[in-house]
Amino acid sequence: MSRSVIVESRPKRTSELGLDLPAFLRDALVARGVAAGADLALSLGQLHVPDALPGIDVAADRLAMAVAEDERILIVGDFDADGATASALCVSALRAMGARDVDFLVPNRFEFGYGLSPALVGVALARSPRVIVTVDNGVSSVDGVALARANGVDVVVTDHHLPSDELPRAHAIVNPNLRDSAFPSRNLAGVGVAFYVMGAVRQRLRRSGLFESRGIDEPNLADWLDLVAVGTVADVVPLDRNNRILVQQGLRRIRGRRTRPGVRALIEVSGRVASTLSAKDLGFAIGPRLNAAGRLEDMSIGIQCLLADDDRSARALAERLDEFNRERRDIEAGMVDEATGLLDGEVGDDVAICVYQQNWHQGVIGIVAGRMRERYHRPAIVFADAGTSSPGDLKGSARSIPGLHIRDAIADCAARHPGLLGPFGGHAMAAGLTLRHAHLERFR
Repeated sequence: MSRSVIVESRPKRTSELGLDLPAFLRDALVARGVAAGADLALSLGQLHVPDALPGIDVAADRLAMAVAEDERILIVGDFDADGATASALCVSALRAMGARDVDFLVPNRFEFGYGLSPALVGVALARSPRVIVTVDNGVSSVDGVALARANGVDVVVTDHHLPSDELPRAHAIVNPNLRDSAFPSRNLAGVGVAFYVMGAVRQRLRRSGLFESRGIDEPNLADWLDLVAVGTVADVVPLDRNNRILVQQGLRRIRGRRTRPGVRALIEVSGRVASTLSAKDLGFAIGPRLNAAGRLEDMSIGIQCLLADDDRSARALAERLDEFNRERRDIEAGMVDEATGLLDGEVGDDVAICVYQQNWHQGVIGIVAGRMRERYHRPAIVFADAGTSSPGDLKGSARSIPGLHIRDAIADCAARHPGLLGPFGGHAMAAGLTLRHAHLERFR
């Protein structure tokens, strides 16, 4: 069964578009938030400038200093496609800008869970970084940042997730969703935030004369737009005008075969053609293969694929990701069947779905939650055992419907029932949370 979402048109505004188009097309554009014909321009020059992005100046100053002084920089990413593309972007861009000691670390979701946890900081400290840069995570990592600072490591947080009341005491926090943010687009993905930060770092290194003194050709940040497009679409953030520009420009480069070996290899193993690639292909072919690594194994494989320097190594890594994706599909199909069996005939008037099975795979619960939302047209939360990273806990993944901000709903639940929930975070349409197994029925 399918359901259509009808957006009410605003015909009185269509005349403002100044476009010679049929009325139904003007109505559709207005319903999509297009206020004037100029809004359809998708050149890089139309991107919002970074000045209003909170924390970007302090972050860029610190990273430019780290590059100039050859300090060790460690990028700490998330285990999804947004985090993988953001990690690869930062590692590659910093190296191109002269960083001589930069690497990445991504948590295994089954061992460390999400974000810059104290346990993950312990692993990071063994590498002796001077600066840790989080990408697509970090805004809720209060304890992890504190531990890093206590050990003399500066932490630069770049994230797009909604912050809680308490922020980590990082050297800088770059996030368009901070409460004092005046940045016009709050819909940037993590890779979009990373792209802006790298642009600000490049500007400072140019002014300092580092490129000239080291004989480095100043990199063109457009070279990383393929990664920005993949991560933005895969993270399912709203494609406002700013994000639409990033995606469109990334697709132009991919179609023109101006893309890195890893993205090219992922396109090939997914059976797509670069010259005709669409945003749909990014979301349903490329993104899932990257995500499969973090869901089933280790996202390091996905990041290594994106960082590969040659077609041969990129292809080998892409084929491994393709194998993970096939395995993920099999696991998903079984879990969807089981979840449907639990729910059929019992959903009734429930305003939301909440299901759990002991044997479910933690890495696939987000996809299953999405399938349940689509089938039953209501918010869905799917739980699985947290495993060794947090014995006795359940990890939940939530997917919502238009009109219900799922992260805010979970926050309200936590406020009304202190002690019921563990760490949580997310967006309007998707969220993650932790719950003690003993509290599951109360939460339901």
